[in-house]
Amino acid sequence: MAARATSYQWSARGFIAPGVILVAVLLYLPLLWTVFLSFTTYDGLSDPKWVGLSNYVTMFTDSGFFGSAGNTLLWVIGTLVIPVGVGLAIALLTWNLGGGIWLRLPFLIPYALSGIGVGVIWSFILSSNGALDQALAAIGISDPPRWLLDTPLNTVMMIIASAWQGVGVNALLFTIGLQSIPAEPLEAARIDGAGGPRLFGSIIWPMLRPLTAVVVGLSIVASLKTFDIVWSMTNGGPGTASETLALTMYKDTFVNSNYGLGSAVAVFLSVVTLVASVVYLRQQLSPKNEV
Repeated sequence: MAARATSYQWSARGFIAPGVILVAVLLYLPLLWTVFLSFTTYDGLSDPKWVGLSNYVTMFTDSGFFGSAGNTLLWVIGTLVIPVGVGLAIALLTWNLGGGIWLRLPFLIPYALSGIGVGVIWSFILSSNGALDQALAAIGISDPPRWLLDTPLNTVMMIIASAWQGVGVNALLFTIGLQSIPAEPLEAARIDGAGGPRLFGSIIWPMLRPLTAVVVGLSIVASLKTFDIVWSMTNGGPGTASETLALTMYKDTFVNSNYGLGSAVAVFLSVVTLVASVVYLRQQLSPKNEV
């Protein structure tokens, strides 16, 4: 019997081995290569030369790096406040409403667009003398802000553009969570006189916590690696004023051909993303937060 169980185990391992090998080749080997490059000077053509921690010292003594880190932090905060918060509000308002699916659909359509597509659309809206400026001029505002040229206004506007794309899918996820809540606790709470904010805080929100942990976790990871919208709307400008860490990594690596420094930024960003994800999920899924 034990021999048969062992045979089954080896058979199962044989089935999953190709997937494990594929993940190792496509994920772990590039990660190890990036970590190695972060300790070298490399231009993509000649052989890498070991320089130890030099790239990390350069990275942490560059004021532009801290500007990128600050913009990335602003992206994290903005992505949590706007798309997650507005998505939850839309889900609550359309949850038990007749035809609610049709009210959520317009918010979901932008999610089908690529980040570059969203950037192009919003660049047309926010550029100097663009659609928004012309609309404001029509109502008598002739000196509007420079939406994509002034910092940190340009980052805020790009966060709004990203939120326009992400609100719909968050609303959909929260709606799925709301529909999975049993009717009995809600009916009992209403009979006891709970309603509105009290019903939400005492019953709905605790039952949404597992799904909220997933939505917020995905939002944090996505905001930490923001690249496409920033690249298409401002290219990190003016200068480097609106760069994120992902954009700094790209420019160092592929624009300046400094693969070592770009790899150091990539390693730092990966570590920050991993730590933020682990800390957040451990806090959210700890036994004291269970319903």
